[in-house]
Amino acid sequence: MRRVSRIAVAGVATATLTAALAACGGTSNDAADSGDGKSKGIALAYDVGGKGDQSFNDAATRGMEKAASEFKYGSKAVEPTDGESDADKVQRLQTLAKAGYNPVIGVGYAYAPAVAEVADKFPKTTFGIVDDETIDKKNVADMVFHEEQSSYLAGVTAALTTKSKTVGFVGGVDIPLIHKFEAGYKQGVADTDPKVKVVSQFLTEKAEDGGFASPDKGKTAAEGQIEDGADVVYHAAGLSGQGVIEAASAAKVWAIGVDSDQYSQDALKAYKQYILTSATKDVEGAVYNLAKSVQDGKPETGVVRASLKTGGVGLADSNPDFKGNAKLQAALEKATTGINDGTIKVKTS
Repeated sequence: MRRVSRIAVAGVATATLTAALAACGGTSNDAADSGDGKSKGIALAYDVGGKGDQSFNDAATRGMEKAASEFKYGSKAVEPTDGESDADKVQRLQTLAKAGYNPVIGVGYAYAPAVAEVADKFPKTTFGIVDDETIDKKNVADMVFHEEQSSYLAGVTAALTTKSKTVGFVGGVDIPLIHKFEAGYKQGVADTDPKVKVVSQFLTEKAEDGGFASPDKGKTAAEGQIEDGADVVYHAAGLSGQGVIEAASAAKVWAIGVDSDQYSQDALKAYKQYILTSATKDVEGAVYNLAKSVQDGKPETGVVRASLKTGGVGLADSNPDFKGNAKLQAALEKATTGINDGTIKVKTS
């Protein structure tokens, strides 16, 4: 089994089992186990917001679907439930592992306790967790990202785009992970134009209070920032970010999306004219790469960290207004070079 450095980038289920997965809200494209010990397929346990968030979970879904198609095996994705406990997450992961899925991936830091527990019970199964690097086990891949780097570029973009000299940041939940987004964004703004003011708001203190899953909260927060003069608003709020983008569109100001290229998302096409760019992180690639490593017989484990240099984070350039802005693109190229060669050190808090 290959151990990745901590700075590296990187028969048929029974009716009872099927019913258990369905009760957890699962959707699947199952293929029968070949009986030769190979994986039945790849499985995801979604974070809050679930499939359809146009962001984090949907990126993981694309990675799962790519793996299932390429390796010609099954897939299973299971939705979270409101107010669930760690025990619920443990049961979900155990059910997937027992069914023969490999790898089994918890999409989000909230799965850390459950992944740590279940990995010990299924040592021959490779587990992955996105956005957590606390699990040090031989069969767990901690898939993490330098979100602060792409957020720095989002800050450069905001500072060079604003006309009001005020820009906004909406974070879904007041936690260290989202502080990385805010810190990088603020630094990028300040380094580009110290005269630009950043107004910030976190929607909730805890994820269970809906910070990542409440478009209405995101909309209200963005509307408040726009009333305070912000004409560019960046969100790191999962499904709640849809409300941020809607508010920006209604006020005809710029929104900066997150995780996926939100300009290209069908569910957001009514607002795409006002989605300037998105600070992306390649959750899709991380999920696919883990599945491929298992398929190749050399499972990734340890901390697998994606950065600007590796292409694991960046800015989407689908919007012609963004891509065609020569001054902005030159500034972003300079900032990217500085981050990659270490002359720009981006803060994480």
